[in-house]
Amino acid sequence: MTITHRRAVDRVRSAAAADRRDDLFEQRTRPRPYDVTAEDAHRSLEAHRVRKALQQLTDTQREAVELAYLGGYTHTEVGQLLDLPLGTAKTRIRDGLIRLRDTMGVER
Repeated sequence: MTITHRRAVDRVRSAAAADRRDDLFEQRTRPRPYDVTAEDAHRSLEAHRVRKALQQLTDTQREAVELAYLGGYTHTEVGQLLDLPLGTAKTRIRDGLIRLRDTMGVER
C-alpha cells in the first residue's frame, strides 16, 4: 500500500513538473506582440528630447519640475525642500510644464 501511494504521488508530481516546463517554454518562445528594439529606441529618443527641453527651463523651474516629476515629491514636499510657499512651488511647476510643452511642440 505504501509503495502504491508513493508511486501515485510521484506521478502527480511528475505531471505537475511537466506542466510547469510546458508553460515556461511557451512563455519564453511566444512571439512578442510588438518590436521591443523599436520601442526601446523610441523611448531613448523621447528621453533625449525631454532632457533637451528641460535645459530650456529656468533653474528654478527645472529644479521644481525635476523634484515633482523625476523625484516623485508632492507639491507640498517640493515647497518644503525648496523653502517656498506652496503656491509658489505650484506656480513654478506649472510654468515649467507649460514651457516644456511649448518647447517640445506638444498640442494642447
